[in-house]
Amino acid sequence: MPFGLTNAPAAFMDMMNRIYRPYLDHFVVVFVDDILIYSKSREEHGHHLHMALQTLRENQLYAKLEKCDFWLQEIQFLGHMVSQEGISVDPTKVEVVTKWVRPKNVFEVRSFLGLAGYYRRCEESFQELKRRLTTAPVLITPISGERYTVYCDASKNGLGCVLMQRGRVVAYASRQLKNHEQNYPTHDLELAAIVFALKLWRHYLYGENFEGFSDHKSLKYIFSQKDLNARQRRWLETLEDFHFTLQYHPGKANVVADALSRKAQCVLSGLVVYEWKMYDYISEFNPCFDKVIEAQRKDTKLEGIRSQIMAGDAVEGWNIHSNGGIHFLNKLCVPNDAQVKEEVMKEAHHSRFTVHPGETKMYHDLKRQYWWQGMKRDISRFVSKCLTCQQVKVEHQKPAGLLQPLPIAEWKWDHVTMDFVTGLPRTPQNRDPRFTSQFWQSLQKALGTAIKLSSAFHPQTDGQSEKVIQILEDMLRACVMDFKGNWVEHLPLIEFAYNNSFQSSIGMAPYEALYGRPCRSPMCWMESGEASLIGPELVQETTDKIRVIRDRLLAAQSRQKSYADHRRRPLEFQIGDHVFLRVTPRKGVFRFGKKGKAWSKICWAL
Repeated sequence: MPFGLTNAPAAFMDMMNRIYRPYLDHFVVVFVDDILIYSKSREEHGHHLHMALQTLRENQLYAKLEKCDFWLQEIQFLGHMVSQEGISVDPTKVEVVTKWVRPKNVFEVRSFLGLAGYYRRCEESFQELKRRLTTAPVLITPISGERYTVYCDASKNGLGCVLMQRGRVVAYASRQLKNHEQNYPTHDLELAAIVFALKLWRHYLYGENFEGFSDHKSLKYIFSQKDLNARQRRWLETLEDFHFTLQYHPGKANVVADALSRKAQCVLSGLVVYEWKMYDYISEFNPCFDKVIEAQRKDTKLEGIRSQIMAGDAVEGWNIHSNGGIHFLNKLCVPNDAQVKEEVMKEAHHSRFTVHPGETKMYHDLKRQYWWQGMKRDISRFVSKCLTCQQVKVEHQKPAGLLQPLPIAEWKWDHVTMDFVTGLPRTPQNRDPRFTSQFWQSLQKALGTAIKLSSAFHPQTDGQSEKVIQILEDMLRACVMDFKGNWVEHLPLIEFAYNNSFQSSIGMAPYEALYGRPCRSPMCWMESGEASLIGPELVQETTDKIRVIRDRLLAAQSRQKSYADHRRRPLEFQIGDHVFLRVTPRKGVFRFGKKGKAWSKICWAL
């Protein structure tokens, strides 16, 4: 038979069934060019093998010896492992469950527990649950003539489906959405999950009566709908090849297919999949405390202070910590050793948990744990010599005109600003249609939120967000230069470092301003203790801290305005004034659909 004919597999399969018809389901199973011969004993198997090979010779068919296996105790055949113990599941077919990573948040825990609890299996550990869900007692061999049940579900991540018979699982299946499928509407995604299941298990379901369940109620009427798009009509032809009834199944009850469709895979869900690497970074992190304490024993001045304290003489401000280190004002004293100071500052500046902070941030972070004479001067000199900072942090010019500061919020989360880092995939613009749509405005109006959009092509309107993005971009560039790899991998570390860095405007780190206490980061392992404030005391302390933060913000805002307005003249416009718009001579104007050299000078009316 020549290659390339579309009916070649069907014709060959028909021929194999005809020549092996007397032996089928007795000791021979044939699927296209795969011939499986099974027997109860070695003597019987030798006889069956001779009959099967003789049949091939009589019909002038030949098998390649290199592709044949004889006298096997276990074999993989059509998605199952066949052995003398019976039929068990092929590990590759349930890889989606066996490689299910440990849940990292509440949603993933509920998703997996829903999958496990649906079959009433209560095990002691996560690994045991995965093993029980993929072993032979759960997955059964289908019986022809028995009624099948198919559960399907779709999500923004992928498609999931389960094939069941007599209340037990025959097979699981799921796959990730393709790029073009991510743009499908919900109706088409749910229908795609059903088509995926029918095509995958066609050899089970074709010619059988079965039931299909979906948590999308409108699919019940897919066979009677008149207005269908081209994709739906094409899929409807596939559905009409099967004899089944499509019924609605609530999403809360459809836990298995839902869990398979929503399972996070690889880069799907974006950034949170890299958070597990932070645990490796923390385990590899080795603070300089031990090196500093060891260097203290080589410093004659500190050793003299140690001797006085151990002799019982009180030295004001000095004490010996439980770890053997000498502390001044409850801070570890760094000896006058240039190499030790260099390592301490390098740890606070180059590590993954700090990511090249400025000299002010670095000084306030270090002074919580360390002390030495001339500390601020040394840190300023160290930061100024950092090559990475010089490459990624450029000098910034002050904007023209007087600074117009934003109002100070009265309480936490009172004001929320949003902006986007340009140049990243799928990045909306400042005035993206999704923010200016009627739905978004109606939703915010119902929530009681006042939306204030920034002026188009004028980032100075939202200077706070722009400044934060600028800092994050510098930190990302520093991470990529120092630690290599993709910038996405460093985003969790960037967020951690920024939220735990000292902010001069509020006089503390953002984490401490929000939760009322500093974060116990790897740089602050020595801080310990339990929170003793509860109830009204905690509320009062939070209120006092908010008041202090507002006062500091007002002072910082006034100071920044005085700096920005220095040697600047006031500049105000009235509605109707004509102004000149400065454009780039080469690029022209790229906004409002106009561009070219002819538009190098344009007079706009406000």
